[in-house]
Amino acid sequence: MNHRNMLALLAIAFTVIITSFRGDISMQILHSQNIDSLGACQGVANHNGRIFLYGDRETGMIREYKMDGDSLAYQHREIKLTLNDTDVINHPTGIAYNGEPTVFIGNSIRLNKEGTLWRAAIHAVNWTGLQQTGTLDGNMINTIEDDACIQGTRPEYVKYKGKWYVATADYGPAKNEVRLYDPARLLKAKKTSDKGVLVKKFACSPWVQNIHWIEDKGILVLVQNQVEGRRWRFTYLDFEKSMAGGKEHVLKVVDIDRADELEGFAFLGDGSKGVAVSSSRRNNANITNTAW
Repeated sequence: MNHRNMLALLAIAFTVIITSFRGDISMQILHSQNIDSLGACQGVANHNGRIFLYGDRETGMIREYKMDGDSLAYQHREIKLTLNDTDVINHPTGIAYNGEPTVFIGNSIRLNKEGTLWRAAIHAVNWTGLQQTGTLDGNMINTIEDDACIQGTRPEYVKYKGKWYVATADYGPAKNEVRLYDPARLLKAKKTSDKGVLVKKFACSPWVQNIHWIEDKGILVLVQNQVEGRRWRFTYLDFEKSMAGGKEHVLKVVDIDRADELEGFAFLGDGSKGVAVSSSRRNNANITNTAW
């Protein structure tokens, strides 16, 4: 066998190993704890080791935590998502952050029980100023109506073909999409249907509560419920193939035997441990381990 054929066989074998490696994803809960003072927790974000949980207390709320052993420890930093004492982001659903001073925070309100009417907005916010002042006063840059959405908005930064985009997804029984918005155009837009804001999209499965981007693996995680408002599901997608094919390309679906409403998830940085949060009052913050 010549050298070129040997290299070709090795490449094929390597591809098979990687495919199997990704397909064997498993998850388990290592530790659960009660987190209070958030209302119903709506999500979690990890910003270079700083862990932010957000919820819908008497106002929209963000609180900062750090890992202390196998638990989250509150850092006594609280942000109220109010403007001039008015609750503006009352149901926060997603914080898109990529290290820049501006973040995009989602706000999703279902207006009827059928889930056919929604009020969804993406707020461009000065993240540095928000942490300094503790409110949106002086830190709100723009409010964009997410009228391209089908059922709510949950922004998360992803990288596609070497460029950052703001991705979001829908929560509903059918016709759900993952959509990519151009952040520069989004920052100045009035609504997401404005020309040039929506760049690309693909169809996805139902009941997506949040999304999480794993840059080094090119994987987008759909943080989902198995049925409306109940039971935990994590769907790992090959992002490039999903974008190319116009529909989700599933690497693995992981269901966890929890009956409450999974709301958000983020890895802690090492690719194995993560934080999953639910809207329950008890055991609403959970340290997970993912085996690849």
